[in-house]
Amino acid sequence: MTIPTLLSDALAQLAETPVTVPAYKQALQTFTQQSAEQFAQGADVVTLVQMRAHFIDALLQHLWLDHIPQDAAATLIAVGGYGRGELHPASDIDLLILVEDTAEQLAASITSFITLLWDIGLQVGHSVRSVADCVTLASTDVTVMTNLLEARYLVGQAVLFNTLCDQTQASKIWTSAEFFAAKVQEQQQRHAKADDSAYNLEPNIKLNPGGLRDIQMIGWVAKRHFAAQSLADLHNHGFLTAVEYNSLRGGERFLWRIRYALHTLTGRHEDRLLFEYQRALAEQFGYADTNVNLAVEHFMQGYYRTVIRLQRLNELLLQLFQEAIVQAGHNNPVQLINARFQARDGYLEIIDPDTFRKRPWVMLELCLVLQQNPSLQGVRANTIRAIRTHRDRMDDSARTDIRTRTLFMEILRQPAGVTHALRRMHRYGLLSRYIPAFHQITGLMQFDLFHMYTVDEHILMVLRNVRRFALAKHQAECAAYHRVWPHIAKPELLYLAALFHDIAKGRGGKHSDLGAVDAYAFCQQHDLSEQDSQLVAWLVKHHLYMSRVAQQQDIDDPDIIRAFADQMDTAQHLHTLYLLTAADMQGTNPARWNSWKGALLERLYQSTWSMLQQQNQDLTNTQQRIKQVQRQAQQCLAQHTLSTDQITQCWATCSPDYFLQTSAEAIAWHTEHHLQHTASTTQIHFFIRQDTQRGCSEVYTFGPDRDGLFAETTAAFDQLGLNILGARIEVRQANQAISSYYVLEDDGCAISAKRSADIMQHLTHSLNHPIAGNSTPISHRPVSRRLQNFTQDTQVSFDADQTATVIALTTYDRPGLLSQVGVILDEHQLRLHHAHIMTEGSIAQDRFTCTNRHNQPITENHIMTAIEYALITALDPQ
Repeated sequence: MTIPTLLSDALAQLAETPVTVPAYKQALQTFTQQSAEQFAQGADVVTLVQMRAHFIDALLQHLWLDHIPQDAAATLIAVGGYGRGELHPASDIDLLILVEDTAEQLAASITSFITLLWDIGLQVGHSVRSVADCVTLASTDVTVMTNLLEARYLVGQAVLFNTLCDQTQASKIWTSAEFFAAKVQEQQQRHAKADDSAYNLEPNIKLNPGGLRDIQMIGWVAKRHFAAQSLADLHNHGFLTAVEYNSLRGGERFLWRIRYALHTLTGRHEDRLLFEYQRALAEQFGYADTNVNLAVEHFMQGYYRTVIRLQRLNELLLQLFQEAIVQAGHNNPVQLINARFQARDGYLEIIDPDTFRKRPWVMLELCLVLQQNPSLQGVRANTIRAIRTHRDRMDDSARTDIRTRTLFMEILRQPAGVTHALRRMHRYGLLSRYIPAFHQITGLMQFDLFHMYTVDEHILMVLRNVRRFALAKHQAECAAYHRVWPHIAKPELLYLAALFHDIAKGRGGKHSDLGAVDAYAFCQQHDLSEQDSQLVAWLVKHHLYMSRVAQQQDIDDPDIIRAFADQMDTAQHLHTLYLLTAADMQGTNPARWNSWKGALLERLYQSTWSMLQQQNQDLTNTQQRIKQVQRQAQQCLAQHTLSTDQITQCWATCSPDYFLQTSAEAIAWHTEHHLQHTASTTQIHFFIRQDTQRGCSEVYTFGPDRDGLFAETTAAFDQLGLNILGARIEVRQANQAISSYYVLEDDGCAISAKRSADIMQHLTHSLNHPIAGNSTPISHRPVSRRLQNFTQDTQVSFDADQTATVIALTTYDRPGLLSQVGVILDEHQLRLHHAHIMTEGSIAQDRFTCTNRHNQPITENHIMTAIEYALITALDPQ
């Protein structure tokens, strides 16, 4: 069946359908189902959307004539998207019922009519107003005015409709400038709700930047100012170029397909491209997994590239509207900038329209001029359009031009505006022309919860973060990094490393190695010295190294610090890698960046910097290091009435590792509480403090050890909604266990003083009064909707040395995970000494340092196999 046949058959059947709820409901369902089948077979979505509007027109007209007397002073009008003649399968049907002031007698009929629409399954948004009501509302509410711009007559008294059109002409109510300003403000507010980003992980394809509403925005302003009825009118009148018109229509068609599929898939008005729908739509649209990227990643890259293209077009056209509507008639003098540029009304423009074609390098000069003239508000629309027209001239010949290369490096060396310049280059499509590898990662997403941005947006976020470290106005929020900034000899090298650190993603192979090759070649092409080129390449190659050491290894272990320091060729390598790492981690997912991660990085940096400065030469002997930290702890305890003998006795049962891996301040705090409760040997005690060095709260506990204590404790933390970041557990003589759990609230905040008391009370009660015979409580907190869309087969590995065995566990995160692991470790007679917890998005990457009950490492293959089997069986239920 063809689409015209489908519509004609449906309309013919509708004409013969008795006006009853079951009959009309069935007719609507049949038409919707047949349309969905046509869509699945590849029918044109524009035709389907318009066809549904035609069908609903006929349905409403039949029902109106059945419920409303023909001579009634009322008319039915389509507004909003329906007014434009566009309806997706589950879109709201926006109606205006226009009545005369004396039409109270129609109230019952209108109510019956609307009720029937709902009963047959239509999602109706309606209002009942007089012409006077419409005029009053439209004069104060730009949304009402916008709806009336798209009013379309359906049925009823046509004279009422014509009167409405005459009295609500936008020119009689809103001036062009007022309407434009109101719509721009409306768009800015809408974009702000999406963080002004088109790259949301679960975007709203209608409301987000670059979405369908941005296209509609252009149409509304055009209707008001130019009396254009469609985008085609703008093109016909020369306001839109053919390329721009085709890009807008092509983008709209692409988003319509997604929206149509979403409505069909969910059976409701759904405009959010949620994770659970992304996979289904990728499959429906024929995308396939490759060796490098998933089908869903290919699909979403197409989506992101489309919406960013639409967002850029929206910005360009609004700038054109700004000049045509707001700045029209201004006679402000033109300010000459140089031989190629001038400023008009505060905006930069080229003097010769053919400049970019003749001299492609001037496109980069434009970015530099804007940096050097901060009073300029932006770029004139004709100049933006010229860049879009001639950006393909940025080819190999232009890239190797000494003027182009010099300009690019000059942009990076400017004291201000570096981030804005690079973002502008990307927005105008220049960055991917100047660095061709950037094109491949534009719009590229990774289907997980860890990487919040597409790769291109992430790179620009990292560059922004690095720049913030340098600026005094951000000193308060970037204090640790701002202090390091004076050590950076050549900031442009760090900016280049930020630009290239992820540029090879999506190619296959190790992206850090491939990116390092690209970065070195780029530096050489730009005449950087061999030493500088090598530094940039080294940073790109090792940009993940510092975060992995900080989050996955025990950075309180001097041997770990020494091994890390050995990898730093110079102090400059350490300084730049530290700043790049911090910027990268913060730019990957700001919502998951917290004080704990920042503190880990800073501790690793400070420890390594001290070692590179050889400040620890006198502490190469283990006993010397222990004695020094004990002296420092005793100094902290000097204000307390504790004798040296008490302190010495308390510390006698501590292992050397305790002093090597615990700060003097923490040791003093532990000791104080321990000695205050020595009389109680059967009670487990809990204390909480803010550990500013680690950027979290420390929950210190000591008391009698028992099987399953770790599992019980972590289960209690989970019940309290606390996020465990790490743990140290030590069993001393007389079977006494001391533990430090490093925690944050679920929202990433430290525990408040008020909540500390409630937490200590809960822990004390639950851990000291376990219910006999009860197993460790399993968390009943539900797995979030987002997490349910990401699975990870559990992987377990073992690494044993002479003192302990590290069990590395990778699995998907969920409530109660640590409790489950604790139960399994206890069942296999393991003693946990240290837990290192790291979660990247939905993936938990935890490391547990264990021994057997005799404090010996686990080396027997059959035991390790049994532990691995138990973990996988428990965490990956079939």
